[in-house]
Amino acid sequence: MSIAIYTLTSALHNEEAVANVTNEFLGSLGIDYVLKGQDYGDYGDNTLNVIYVRTGGTEGLFRQILPMLQSRCPEPFYLLTSGKSNSLAASMEILSYLRQRGVVGEILHGSPAYISNRLRLLKTVSEAKKSLVGCRLGVIGEPSDWLISSGADASVVKDRLGVELVSIPMDELLQTIASTPEGAVDETSPSEVIRKALPDAQRIYVALKTLVGKYGLQGFTLRCFDLLTTVRNTGCLALAKLNAEGIVAGCEGDVPAMLSMKIVQSFLGISGFQANPSMINPETGDMLFAHCTIPLNMVERYELDTHYESGIGVGIRGYMKEGPVTIFKVSGDLGRSFIAEGQLLRNQSKSDLCRTQQVIQLADKSQTSYFLTNPIGNHHIIVPGHHKALLEQFLF
Repeated sequence: MSIAIYTLTSALHNEEAVANVTNEFLGSLGIDYVLKGQDYGDYGDNTLNVIYVRTGGTEGLFRQILPMLQSRCPEPFYLLTSGKSNSLAASMEILSYLRQRGVVGEILHGSPAYISNRLRLLKTVSEAKKSLVGCRLGVIGEPSDWLISSGADASVVKDRLGVELVSIPMDELLQTIASTPEGAVDETSPSEVIRKALPDAQRIYVALKTLVGKYGLQGFTLRCFDLLTTVRNTGCLALAKLNAEGIVAGCEGDVPAMLSMKIVQSFLGISGFQANPSMINPETGDMLFAHCTIPLNMVERYELDTHYESGIGVGIRGYMKEGPVTIFKVSGDLGRSFIAEGQLLRNQSKSDLCRTQQVIQLADKSQTSYFLTNPIGNHHIIVPGHHKALLEQFLF
């Protein structure tokens, strides 16, 4: 699917002259697009729908077709303008009319390079949003007892993202694990404790994959600490492997963290590292994040260890490439978000923390105040690269 450009043109303007401007202007953008003209019959069916306001005097025309446009694709509205023939002035009047009615919109105006970069960004965001529609994410067990702020409003998630949350009892997973035969294990370890734990860690992986298939899930979050007392093992290895296979797999039943991971995956193809902030230095912007699992496709290498808190099962110590990172989180009602860019300074392996440990320096050290005064729960999602512009536009 492509960028579809629809047009608004006043009958008072000479069509030949306007067409010449159109060809020159759109050609200068250097983008792939389909010019639809004034036939809005498939408006909303394309990856990105743009209205090219070619001339002034088009405000009334837009008002006439607005109900039809909203019935097909409510918002936002993107108004492209070259600035010729009073097109910018008309676009401003149209956008003001939309804003008075609480409708989101934006005028795309500036240099050809600015407009083309903006259109490419908006197309990427639109593709990500469309990929979420119809997605099913499982909640296996309730959120862990200590996650007192990490639930979600399923109806809001469905309305805003098109994502369905599917509740799956923890007992069903336990029964599936019990009925899963022991299979081949790919991993090994010099530690006898870990080698003995690997067959059951593999069974947990197979059982989770079975539930993913049974319920048609694209991801899930797991009340994983219950496994410590029931099967005397952890889900850390299973989550690391499933995330690497493209199935979003979150820890501790944290639904907002899972949603954040799925949003990230829709852009980047990776789920992100769900981690706890363990240390914050407001004076330098340095933060330490840690957790006992990380997607295996995010790391350059990894080691197996026990789960930190319990000392049993199999945990993952992953080493991600140092460099630019983005930290991201949305709230369960999708009303708040946090996005920060920074640098992964180093990976470390201290024995008194969850096994994967990352020291990150925020680009804006003042953003450390968010964690200390107004955080969205404790888990946050870390991904390689700087992606603030994409994530901000997604939440627009």
